Amino acid sequence: MLIDSHVNLHAAQFDEDRDAVIDRARAAGVGLMVEISNSLATFEATHGLAMAHPDIWCTVGAHPHEARHHLEMTSDDLVALAGRPRVVGIGECGLDFHYDLSPRDQQEAVFRRHVTAARRTGLPLVVHTREADDRMAAILAEEQGEGPFRFLMHCYTSGPDLAEKASEMGAWFSVSGIATFKAAEDVRAVIRTMPGDRIIVETDCPYLAPVPHRGRRNEPAYVGHVLQTLADIRGWTREEAEARTTDAFFNLFDRIPRPA
Repeated sequence: MLIDSHVNLHAAQFDEDRDAVIDRARAAGVGLMVEISNSLATFEATHGLAMAHPDIWCTVGAHPHEARHHLEMTSDDLVALAGRPRVVGIGECGLDFHYDLSPRDQQEAVFRRHVTAARRTGLPLVVHTREADDRMAAILAEEQGEGPFRFLMHCYTSGPDLAEKASEMGAWFSVSGIATFKAAEDVRAVIRTMPGDRIIVETDCPYLAPVPHRGRRNEPAYVGHVLQTLADIRGWTREEAEARTTDAFFNLFDRIPRPA
């Protein structure tokens, strides 16, 4: 089964042809998609997509860029929304020190509320991290000390040290179209070291379209290119990569029933 573990189908880039994009994904063999919440302001649209389509599930959370708009949000708020049907994860949340669109202390505070919600619900945490390796490693370690939670390092492009520390804490990792970029050998080097039973794939559409579609709007239909690149990097057959990532996906997103 092809699974796109991270789509942003609520984004404005899909307003003109959202249904056609979903149809193309299905035609390309994509059996499941996880629609990611990046703000509580757009959560109703995110959740609506999951409710309207049997092959789409969703998360609830706020991207670190949006942290400044979520200072009043509590873990109770996240837990309550996570109780809705078809919500299967907490996030996307984390730290982004590249753009710093929200102050770093606010990013951290809001991130920790997501961690608490993941711990309370048992749902996996979808983690965004950019140029924040040391702080991310420290927070994950501190929070694991408070009690276990499962987490996914989404679209992983950070360094090998954070990858190793996260892996030791039991992290899953998702591979995106960045792995197909010619200049991304450092990303491919880290992918070679990831735990083989905890890797999944994503498009992060409408962003990061893989080669041969780079520079265009990304779509879930392109996730097969990411899967093939992962297979090539790890020395797996396409069939092995599909089987491994499918198993890893359902082990992580275990609120989603696996088709018989």
